Amino acid sequence: MTRFIVRLLINALALWLTTLLVAGVSVDAFGDGGTTETVLTYLLVAFIFGVVNGVVGTAIRVVAFPLYVLTLGLVSFIVNGLLLGIVAWVSGLIGFGLAIEGFWWGVLGALVLAVVAWLIGIVVRPIVEPRDRRR
Repeated sequence: MTRFIVRLLINALALWLTTLLVAGVSVDAFGDGGTTETVLTYLLVAFIFGVVNGVVGTAIRVVAFPLYVLTLGLVSFIVNGLLLGIVAWVSGLIGFGLAIEGFWWGVLGALVLAVVAWLIGIVVRPIVEPRDRRR
């Protein structure tokens, strides 16, 4: 459970930083857009991203495996952009959340999101999972 919460917080922070770095990706908060509403919106979008990436992303990666091999993994940029677009669509159905201006903004946003989440994970991992685990 702790790992899930940490991953959710990392993705929410990475999503926030992505919206600051990529002009075509933004998050529309619900309510009046105060601090609490904005933080909850980022957490909800990060949760939706995790579900979409875990369910739909896994299915797409299995089906598209020959394309991954054929393109030496370059198709993963397109798949990740597509998954971010699905997250924007799902959160748009709710009435707030992720907004992407176009497909290529989604691809760039997915790339920045992955790199930022990876960097945050490198920093947070030693804090969350100490090396000396005695059971």
